[in-house]
Amino acid sequence: MELLIMAYALKTSCAKNIIGVIPYFPYSKQCKMRKRGSIVCKLLASMLAKAGLTHIITMDLHQKEIQGFFSFPVDNLRASPFLIQYIQEEIPDYRNAIIVAKSPAAAKRAQSYAERLRLGLAVIHGEAQCAESDMADGRHSPPCVRNTTGHTGLELPSGKQQAPFPGIELPIMMAKEKPPITVVGDVGGRIAIIVDDIIDDVGDFVAAAEILKERGAYKIYIMATHGLLSADAPRLIEESAIDVVVVTNTVPHEVQKLQCPKIKTVDVSMILAEAIRRIHNGESMAYLFRNITVDD
Repeated sequence: MELLIMAYALKTSCAKNIIGVIPYFPYSKQCKMRKRGSIVCKLLASMLAKAGLTHIITMDLHQKEIQGFFSFPVDNLRASPFLIQYIQEEIPDYRNAIIVAKSPAAAKRAQSYAERLRLGLAVIHGEAQCAESDMADGRHSPPCVRNTTGHTGLELPSGKQQAPFPGIELPIMMAKEKPPITVVGDVGGRIAIIVDDIIDDVGDFVAAAEILKERGAYKIYIMATHGLLSADAPRLIEESAIDVVVVTNTVPHEVQKLQCPKIKTVDVSMILAEAIRRIHNGESMAYLFRNITVDD
């Protein structure tokens, strides 16, 4: 809200350009419709445009397609060069490591790291993972039946629930049944490096670390761009099989670091400062996106 107020104040003061630097773009996970829910990320993009912003600098959006929500330029910088540099310089014997995706949805990001580091790739798949599309939103579709005096409506196979059109029987979508948790790839005797863009609720990461330990990984690192680490995350990390959690400073987490010494920080202010300088001087931003492919 403060950002919107400041942007609107600058707009009403006839500022030529209003550039917002938002390293962690909030609500970026709410970028797709779940059942009949709202796309909050689209709403936020419209609010920023209405307030007067003309350009945004951000880092590692949850989905690159979010840039299409905006009616003005968005520079989505990458933190992966800094995290890859950390792996090469701070992890002893990183050549014996393997990049791990904690779910099939994160496989593309993990593949990008694996190809750049010339390492192997493993994917965790199974019932311990909870897909975003499976999250309950507290509503029912179709709605609960009301007693009406009108027509009987159509008949559904399960429970004969009534809906507006008579004489039509609709098939019901079968519920998903996830297989037992498995690790696709050999992690025995290796350093496991789990990569993701956001680490907030660490439950999935803790579960992934436990299964990797059972499969023979002797050290486990978590690499993420945005370290929200809310609620009891520091305590859960400290008590888990995770050895090190590496995040960037897009989100302040000094308090969490005091609670858990396993949390390490990588500074990415350099690339944000260079982006601001180039935009201010009217220089090309292409240099900051060199060697970045469509899948990154």
